[in-house]
Amino acid sequence: MFDATLAGSLPKPFWLAETNKLWPQWKVEGRDLELAKRDATLLWLKAQEDAGLDIVSDGEQSRQHFVHGFLEFVDGIDRENKVEMGIRNNRYAAMVPQVRDKLSMKGRAHATEAKLARAHTTRKLKFTLPGPMTIVDTVADRYYGNREKMAMAFAELLNQEARALEADGVDVIQFDEPAFNAFTEEASTWGIECLHRATEGLTCTTCVHICYGYGIKQNIDWKKTLGGEWRQYESFFPALARSKISQVSLECTHSRVPPDLMRLLEGKDVLVGVIDVASDTVETPEEVADTIGLALKFVPKERLQPCTNCGLAPMDREIALKKLQALGAGTRLARQRYA
Repeated sequence: MFDATLAGSLPKPFWLAETNKLWPQWKVEGRDLELAKRDATLLWLKAQEDAGLDIVSDGEQSRQHFVHGFLEFVDGIDRENKVEMGIRNNRYAAMVPQVRDKLSMKGRAHATEAKLARAHTTRKLKFTLPGPMTIVDTVADRYYGNREKMAMAFAELLNQEARALEADGVDVIQFDEPAFNAFTEEASTWGIECLHRATEGLTCTTCVHICYGYGIKQNIDWKKTLGGEWRQYESFFPALARSKISQVSLECTHSRVPPDLMRLLEGKDVLVGVIDVASDTVETPEEVADTIGLALKFVPKERLQPCTNCGLAPMDREIALKKLQALGAGTRLARQRYA
């Protein structure tokens, strides 16, 4: 009961990359970089196990960014001539690469880190990939002329990698779709259709992670504009409940999401965010267990998995470690309370 896990990303150690940045620059190059990525992955696997997490991840230690870490293995994209574009429905502007040709994979994207993680943990292994809608909201289209068409093209490539990850021994493949909260109407239609294409043929557990973003200034400022209740989930959760996706990962603690919206995910495993990634305050085990107790009013025991609200990549490493420990300890306490 209550298999604890995390949304995916973890901070990179100072000897691997710049700290406290969403898109950090690597500190080393060549063979040294590959070894440093390996060391960081093993470090965080051990930290997750020590914290008591039941489903662990590679912490995205080999990727500079959760979207572009996949895109660097895709042909048809001009990364040299970036352009400024509003993303997440113009929430903020970013310099993004341009899709200039038909998309195709250069080869495997994440074989090395998936096989490394699988070889060094006996626990269930989760691997994260960017969702199709979030990808198309993070690149400039100069070829397809249609967001849905381009998203489906990315979904086909994601499916190739996802099938290979399953063959590598990955137990859970999660697609990160923060763009669902920015494009709620499209999320219910072609957003989910593209997820179905990305997960086609998989027999492992599939998950979609939908949050209100990392704890960075742009996201925090955006949240201040959303009013007393954040009801974006209400628009597409019913469609997700009818979808083929096994699990939905959502934001909960310290947010203004009405917790009763979790009722809309009947039949799905619900990964409830019990750790706040937008605050450096470390939750107590009691607070984590209380949030789990709140979620149990709307989610059956056997369907609930305690999780983080989002990734921890931009966070201070020591704070992130303490939050993982709080997640594990709070989950153990919840098992005692609610078994």
